[in-house]
Amino acid sequence: MDAIGIIATNIERSIRFYRLFGLRFPDPKKGEDHVEAKTASGLRVMLDSEELIKKLKPGWVKPVGQRMAMAFLCDSAKDVDQVYAKITSEGFEGETAPWDAFWGQRYASVRDPDGNSVDLFAPL
Repeated sequence: MDAIGIIATNIERSIRFYRLFGLRFPDPKKGEDHVEAKTASGLRVMLDSEELIKKLKPGWVKPVGQRMAMAFLCDSAKDVDQVYAKITSEGFEGETAPWDAFWGQRYASVRDPDGNSVDLFAPL
């Protein structure tokens, strides 16, 4: 896989959210409707505005419910707690507070600006 595309209602707010995970998005230019950042492993994370998607796919309608799933591996169980706290303190929604999951991971979930669930995890 080369890239993951996320349709964003507000690109600037989405950039702010995903930067909290360490993704290095460039500052968008006025009116820019596509930005991307690379993860440490080289996977591109692309943010596209709803307006761009409507141009590319004229019949596109905003989906109801979650648009995608994404999970970020943290350095440690303690890091899961710290990243979750940083994101929620910036005003983004926490979905599931950090907990020790039965499958052997410290796990938490937050919501991006468009309501997508984004998971944080680390081995216990």
